[in-house]
Amino acid sequence: MVVLLGSLTAMGPLAIDMYLPSLPAIGADLRASSAATQSTVAAFLAGMAIGQVFYGPASDRLGRRGPVLVGVAIFIVASVACALAPSVEWLLASRFVQALGACAGAVVSRAVVRDQFDHTETARMLSLMMLIMGLAPILAPLLGGVLLAFGGWELNFWFMAAFGVAVGLAAVLRLKESRSEATARQASRENPFQAYFALLRQRRLLGYALAGALNGATLFTYISSSPGLLMGTYGISTQVFPWLFGFNALGVIGAGQVNRLVLRRLTPDQVLERASLAALAFATLLALAAATGIGERWTVLPLLFLLLSSYGFMQGNTMAGALSVDPNRAGSTSALLGAASFAAGALAAAVSGAFQDASARPMAFTMLVALAGSALALRTLALPRRG
Repeated sequence: MVVLLGSLTAMGPLAIDMYLPSLPAIGADLRASSAATQSTVAAFLAGMAIGQVFYGPASDRLGRRGPVLVGVAIFIVASVACALAPSVEWLLASRFVQALGACAGAVVSRAVVRDQFDHTETARMLSLMMLIMGLAPILAPLLGGVLLAFGGWELNFWFMAAFGVAVGLAAVLRLKESRSEATARQASRENPFQAYFALLRQRRLLGYALAGALNGATLFTYISSSPGLLMGTYGISTQVFPWLFGFNALGVIGAGQVNRLVLRRLTPDQVLERASLAALAFATLLALAAATGIGERWTVLPLLFLLLSSYGFMQGNTMAGALSVDPNRAGSTSALLGAASFAAGALAAAVSGAFQDASARPMAFTMLVALAGSALALRTLALPRRG
């Protein structure tokens, strides 16, 4: 079951990271500018943010199985449409629809975990799912590069379609309905907007949601900035870039698995409090290194690894905390977290890109602001107050 839930969640990261090495080839083949091809990433992020808003309440009202199977079917069809795209405009539209399908897996998987486990066990399960989901940013760019060399950029999207078919069949056979009757009754008494307003009126959940969104902004700032910074500014080759990208993803995975062990001794909120302060410290050092130019890549890259690794401690515990506040609205909570994370990520990536100056400064300062906001939201809204 963990493998299935992790695979459903991984559809989004797979679709984001796999085709990154193919962007220049897509631009050349479809006669599109670099900005136009990069906008296909933004279109996907927008679809992920918007789609989750609808899948969450639907999974609370209709059950977990139906919405996720519809989402996987949309993902498969849209992946085929991407592979057959005759123009960048077609690809943009297909990527948006592809994201509308991919986000169902992320929303429903988190809700299924919360249906079956308490706060601490939810945090452990989400960390275990991160191990599977985290393989996507490690393996996807490497596999995408191989597929590009072997059969062209279209082969990336044919692979995504095949992955969707495999995950869909596994979901049909293995995913059991887990939504409780209490959740169904709650969903039947309110429309989706009422559910979201009710969730946002809860102080702790609002704190977790803000923190999760700003943590997501940190991650997506890195994803959008890393090709230009590492290959453009630091001169890292296109062959080495996927390995370095994967190494940083390995830090996130490793931290997530250490988090599972730490949760045997500490509560998720205790881990979250410590991890948020550590991440803020790393972000401060990264911003100072970027601003002063001390050590350049030899300072920036290790600090970037440590900062990204802290994400592995934060995000699973943040989601577990949010899902524990109102268990009868687990689907809507999951959707709210995911939509906020992708929306904040898209905004942060746009801000960082707007101030790009061929240095690490825009990325570093965007991360610092996001993590400072995350720590503030946790301290003032989400985490229990002492004394």
